[in-house]
Amino acid sequence: MSAPLRLLMNPFSSSARRVTFLVAHLGLDVELDLLADLRNPVDRARLTALNPNAKIPVLVHGDFVLWESMAIMQYLADLTPGQTVYPTAPAARADVNRWLFWGTQHWLPPIGVLTWERWMKGLFGAGDPDAAAIARAERELAQLTPVLDAHLGDGDGREWLVCDALTIADIGLAIPLMRAEEAALPLADHPHVAAWLERVKALPAWAATA
Repeated sequence: MSAPLRLLMNPFSSSARRVTFLVAHLGLDVELDLLADLRNPVDRARLTALNPNAKIPVLVHGDFVLWESMAIMQYLADLTPGQTVYPTAPAARADVNRWLFWGTQHWLPPIGVLTWERWMKGLFGAGDPDAAAIARAERELAQLTPVLDAHLGDGDGREWLVCDALTIADIGLAIPLMRAEEAALPLADHPHVAAWLERVKALPAWAATA
């Protein structure tokens, strides 16, 4: 890593936290550039100059600018000699990618809706919860969580999603559950998912990025 690594982030964001979790887990030398208030015009201008989507996190590595947290995790892993969180064997890497894509397309959206409606709206004074949006997200999550639970409970049970070891697939899917209690996510109904989340939370990087 000849050029320094800088990450624009805010710990309030689960997308940013999944990257800082990986940074902590791998012990990487990455400058954390805090954007304290994205409603502040100065912070927002700094962000949009690098990411036209105005979303965090953003990684700056020399002249290379990368946004999208899942891609940033992949990139940081590939920069790290000897890492095991993003396997290089084709089938294992495809399996990790499968869960990352499943998470992005299916798992994360309803979790985001429930977290926003049941917790963040009140925090930001953004109005009352939208009952229709909550019902829709609950229906989606009721179809998705059993898929994850069944996978984790397959056979004698899995500790991790892929390869019998922590990968960025676990990080990508578990970190958005950091507000599971505030969002009233029904994890108790899915014991394998609940136990898997506790394993992730027991890792030192969870406390380091809390």
